[in-house]
Amino acid sequence: MVRYTSALLALAAGPALVASAASQCYNWKNVKIGGGGGFVDGIVFNPSASGVAYARTDIGGAYRLNSDDSWTPLLDWVDSTNWNYMGVDAIATDPIDTNRVVMAVGLYTNDWDPNMGSILRSTDKGNNWSATKLPFKVGGNMPGRGMGERLAIDPNSNNIIYFGARSGNGLWKSTDYGATWAKVSSFTSVGTFVPNPSSSNSYERDIVGIAWVTFDSTSGSKGSATPRIFVGVADKSNSIWVSTNAGSTWSLVSGQPSQSYLPHKGVLSPSDKLLYITYSDGAGPYDGALGAVWKYNIASGAWTDITPVSGGDLYYGFGGFAVDLKKPGTIMVAALNAWWPEGLIFRSTNSGASWTRAWDWNGSDRTKRFTMDSSLAPWLSNPSDEVPEPIGWMMEALVIDPFDSNHWLYGTGATIYGGRDLTKWDTAGGVVTIKSLADGIEETAILGLLSPPTQHVKLVSSVGDINGFIHDNLDTPRTSASQFHNPKFATTFSLDYAGNKPLNYVRIGGDAGNIAVSTNGGVSWSSHSQSSGTTGSNGFVSYSANADTIVWSTTNIGVIRSANGGSFTTVSSLPANAYVAADRRDNTVFYAISGNKFYVSKNTGATFTQTATLSGSWGYKIVPNPGTAGDVWVSTDGGLFRSTNTGTSFTTISGPTWAAHFDLGAPKTSGAYWSIAAMATIDGKKGLYRSDDTGATWVQINDATMGFGTAESNRVAVDYSVYGRIFVGGGNGRGIFYGTPCGGTPTSTTTAATTTRATTTSSTTTRVTTTPVTTPSTTTTTAIRTSTTTSAVTTTRSTTTTTRASTTASTTTTTAGGALQSQWGQCGGQGWTGPTACAPPATCVSSNPYYSQCGGGARYWLPPLQHAELEINGMTINQFTINNVGSLVGFRGGPKIWTRCWKEKAVITLLFPRTAYKSAIVDIDIQFMNNIHVLKSLIREEELSWCL
Repeated sequence: MVRYTSALLALAAGPALVASAASQCYNWKNVKIGGGGGFVDGIVFNPSASGVAYARTDIGGAYRLNSDDSWTPLLDWVDSTNWNYMGVDAIATDPIDTNRVVMAVGLYTNDWDPNMGSILRSTDKGNNWSATKLPFKVGGNMPGRGMGERLAIDPNSNNIIYFGARSGNGLWKSTDYGATWAKVSSFTSVGTFVPNPSSSNSYERDIVGIAWVTFDSTSGSKGSATPRIFVGVADKSNSIWVSTNAGSTWSLVSGQPSQSYLPHKGVLSPSDKLLYITYSDGAGPYDGALGAVWKYNIASGAWTDITPVSGGDLYYGFGGFAVDLKKPGTIMVAALNAWWPEGLIFRSTNSGASWTRAWDWNGSDRTKRFTMDSSLAPWLSNPSDEVPEPIGWMMEALVIDPFDSNHWLYGTGATIYGGRDLTKWDTAGGVVTIKSLADGIEETAILGLLSPPTQHVKLVSSVGDINGFIHDNLDTPRTSASQFHNPKFATTFSLDYAGNKPLNYVRIGGDAGNIAVSTNGGVSWSSHSQSSGTTGSNGFVSYSANADTIVWSTTNIGVIRSANGGSFTTVSSLPANAYVAADRRDNTVFYAISGNKFYVSKNTGATFTQTATLSGSWGYKIVPNPGTAGDVWVSTDGGLFRSTNTGTSFTTISGPTWAAHFDLGAPKTSGAYWSIAAMATIDGKKGLYRSDDTGATWVQINDATMGFGTAESNRVAVDYSVYGRIFVGGGNGRGIFYGTPCGGTPTSTTTAATTTRATTTSSTTTRVTTTPVTTPSTTTTTAIRTSTTTSAVTTTRSTTTTTRASTTASTTTTTAGGALQSQWGQCGGQGWTGPTACAPPATCVSSNPYYSQCGGGARYWLPPLQHAELEINGMTINQFTINNVGSLVGFRGGPKIWTRCWKEKAVITLLFPRTAYKSAIVDIDIQFMNNIHVLKSLIREEELSWCL
């Protein structure tokens, strides 16, 4: 996965106010996207303790498996002082003391990252950690990160641990459980492979180094160092080494393959004394055009090529490899990377003499030995894609539970898949269920967050690699309907909404002409009418208050502008790569910063004028006041600043001496000024702070258990409607968090009639002490401690439809007089001069003092429905939509949380098997009984067409 960071811009400002910082307890949990969303490059099971397993990721830390198949994050305490810990290059679980686990952490070995790597070690399965700093870098997000494992604990003498380093640093050894380390001078091979020696990018020019270390647990005896150790090195000529005297001397393994490949995995099958090795011609995880699978008989010294395919069928390398310890001879291997038509996994029950495939060609079709179940991460299954739900890609992690032959897991570039019926694979006609089993893993890189002033959306996110989402519920996995689509960009780099028309969104991607707009709050999107006429990409985008002008600061062709859907023209009055933002209320005003200069446009971005020359600070973000024109805030590496005269002059907010991403949101009390949350340094301490009094005083709202990784890369959004709820997400690979104050229920302060409940998690504490590095060949330690209804039935055409839905309390607002506003349009709010009455049967509903919206035609405003289900001829299903809102084709998860309001006439789409769905137009009669809303649906016209 790519690590995303924001560009830094210069700014400074004038005299300061007075501020002070305290602290406040907050409960933090993930906004659930589901499924992970990033590369899981390693999974290990403990061979001695049932149910003990760990997963590592390239930028999102590590996780521990729970008994319910969910995962617990282990590195959320990481902060700006040790942000590189989030890259985990290797992990090992102790086969003797099964509470022990060690990790090699560090993100980059090239010049992007100045930090040395570390070994983290725990004696309680990751609840508490100690850190040992290494005298070299570790590359958890470098090429070859799926190789491994580079860490190995001696199965006979667990105080001994080996680590294979990158960058020519060789093999290292600890004899005190990982507390101190020394280089193994007798091991001289450091690896020769460099992904691209001629590249100008140092990321591709570093030596991949040692790929894996594997002990032969059948050699030696308990209590003594294991004599036989194998080491795989990223070298295309001399790659497999062995020691038979506990590491005193080393030699190349005789007879090893002469193919020009790299060894990715070295996995031991102890019962039959076989070492299995997967090879690929690249370091991975993205490449791999050729490869092989070999087994080495330790007793006889014989090598056997067991590559599952050959000839034209071999167009990929091999990565993940699994041995079933309960069934000798049963093995599995994953292709790396069989991109078309999708990935491949092979299985053998005779040590590789013959193989079966996850799928086989059947003419132009394929016969599959699996079905996919993404109910825990529905967004993974997109019915509009050519391959709705591929088996996976970048498959370097593949394991079988040593205590359960039916339980298996494998990592991909997007999730952890697996299941609990694996042995069905071996039966005639057997089909296994492959499920997304990454519940609890949130590994996305977040590039933007918005909390818009609308009723049906709590949060909008732009996400690296998987586009972005509309979050109508914070605690349920995202579906592909809630994912940005049509057009779908790989990564959404920036997005914005129009302040006076907040259902109007704009977003941009990383390729030429990647710009899309929505007029209905992200329910549907369309490419900008002139997207094909520009080569602009990436950067920052802003939307004028009335949604008629877009100003786009691209990374490749400077700042461009489109008015009223017209062609994009260059804004020559702004420097390239300027940060741009639109005033939320004054449609004519845009703001920008570049270098130490602040710019303002008062003609909808056609031209900009420098309004202030600011001292040499670097600016991060501009946040205009959501409700007042001309009130604008700016964060810089020198602090936080505010202008109340459209950027003509600025006041310094005392307290923050450095500030990055921040936002304004719901005030503490109705009518008060917006609350502010900022990643900032106050009193010399970098963290997340909130102010409820215009920056006069501050409280820190994160502690040692929630560090958020790199503060600079974290995006911050403050809930527009619910006081105290803060969203944080960044390039640290832990998705989006949301926090609420401890000991209370957050309440809406922008609309008195709304109450929101939040689920909290228990808090923990972390203590960290640091000792400096002493000598180049030894290491030092850092100690880290973490404590821890009613129904109605109507029959038409022999079909009975019942919809049951339990809900929260409702709010009704009516308006009168003046012209009629159309459905979903704005109908009120501070400063609003347009229509205040809605075209029947819609009603005007207040979201907050600044925005009211014509509700979607219900007889009264229908609040969020929970636990909705549909009954067809006595069969209850949850695969349906109402007005294209709800489940997806193939959705098999729990009850959907509905957060739309329905028209009186609605379309219910019954979603059956993935191949088809059917719609019926219905009348909905809403009844109200004891806080239960009953949707009595009368089918009045059935559409005959079926959709594939």
